[in-house]
Amino acid sequence: MQLNSPLVQSSAPVILGSLPDPPIPDQTCPRRARIEIDLLLLAIEALELDGSEAILQTSKELELDEIIKDRVVLWRLRNTNPLRRHNQRRDLTLTEAKALVIVGCSLARQLTVLIRQLLIAHDQLTEKQLSMEHHFRLNDYLERFRAHFRSRMNPRRAAVADNYSDEKLNQLALNLLSELLFCTGTYGIQRFWFSLFDGEVA
Repeated sequence: MQLNSPLVQSSAPVILGSLPDPPIPDQTCPRRARIEIDLLLLAIEALELDGSEAILQTSKELELDEIIKDRVVLWRLRNTNPLRRHNQRRDLTLTEAKALVIVGCSLARQLTVLIRQLLIAHDQLTEKQLSMEHHFRLNDYLERFRAHFRSRMNPRRAAVADNYSDEKLNQLALNLLSELLFCTGTYGIQRFWFSLFDGEVA
């Protein structure tokens, strides 16, 4: 209700307008969208040594720090992911979701060269039937992603337990790399945003 008030609209960062509001009930993010946004940021954290700090710094640069104010707020927003160990039983508003997506896609653009290199390395290793351990940077990304996922997600959730093996987590990490690269393309951020609500819009 408050998000539609003239005062909030006039003070909202202009960049949020690049992502339109989908016609969904209550103007809050559905479950799948909350999971996908958090996993995308998890992949960025596996690529960046201090991913959380990079998220906060980028939020400030994009003038989104009134929404993503500090580490505590970022933690609370990301814990709206129902797969998290410390899931916050609250909604993720569209405004909050837009801020997280814009920041995530901005960081993905900064990491475009690395993301491409890792995906190419994966294709080359697969073609030669070699394990990921043969490429230090790719193996490091996969190890960090697995560690992040296991430390932050609740293994009692079926969706987490089903993806707990090294093989499945590696595949998830690689899928997220492709998704990050997709976000860096022309209108990639908008296409990713709309994909979050596929099947949710009446």
